[in-house]
Amino acid sequence: MRLTLRQLDVMASIARTGSTTEAGKQLALSQSAVSAALAELESQLATKVFDRVGKRVVLNDCGRVLLPRALAVLDQMREIEHLFDDGAGALRVGASTTVGNYMIPSVLGTFQRRWPLVQVELDVGNTRDVVDAVASYRVDIGFIEGPCHHPELEVHPWLEDELCVVAAPSHALARETSNPAALSAARWILREPGSGTLEAVESLLLPHLGTFGSTMHLGNSEAIKRAVAEGMGVSCLSLRVVQDWLDNGRLQRVDGALPRLQRTLFRIHPRRKVLSQPLQRFVEHCLAWH
Repeated sequence: MRLTLRQLDVMASIARTGSTTEAGKQLALSQSAVSAALAELESQLATKVFDRVGKRVVLNDCGRVLLPRALAVLDQMREIEHLFDDGAGALRVGASTTVGNYMIPSVLGTFQRRWPLVQVELDVGNTRDVVDAVASYRVDIGFIEGPCHHPELEVHPWLEDELCVVAAPSHALARETSNPAALSAARWILREPGSGTLEAVESLLLPHLGTFGSTMHLGNSEAIKRAVAEGMGVSCLSLRVVQDWLDNGRLQRVDGALPRLQRTLFRIHPRRKVLSQPLQRFVEHCLAWH
């Protein structure tokens, strides 16, 4: 690309004022700099765009073809220069399944009401998928349910999340006082390997239960909720996931024999990533959300 924006700006200013001297005053350039820019423009186009009439310069037929195109390019560049004045941005967010399905939509809703010019793309997967996406810069920031030890990522605590053991009201554990031995012997419906929820459940429950009786692994919390409500087994899920079904009686808590089950949700991004202003605003919004 041989033409420059400066050359187009000079050409448009000369057309507007009819004088290289006046164009120089408008652009804060010397007359010789204006003349040199115009000469270079005409050289690159291999055609004259002005007729010289005494001390005046007047657009010729080629200049009249070029001018509207030059003005359109200059307008676009001015728009680009001010593109981020009102907070425009395009963010890619990764979230593990529970966070992505039950928390981030509310976060994004309030954020986009505040910053409507920011476009946000959300990718939801298990914790392992999100860590990989952040580390490879496929997303700008990630929210995960399990710990992360990737050497290229910064990891920051985000929210505290309570887990609870649930069963269908018709399940045997719901009809009697549960104890660790009975819970251990139950059929457990758990998240898939790579899930932060599975990792948290194992670290929180196995010290008390020793082992799980038999297990079934499903790929998302909604499927687990439905399987548990059908009496297929018990599970341990975020309270945010099951609260509505606890309220309407489709599920019942059976973790009375256990201490409170608490985990930390984390925010991650690459160590070397420079946080843009829209991304920094999003981080601050997430920190204030609860």
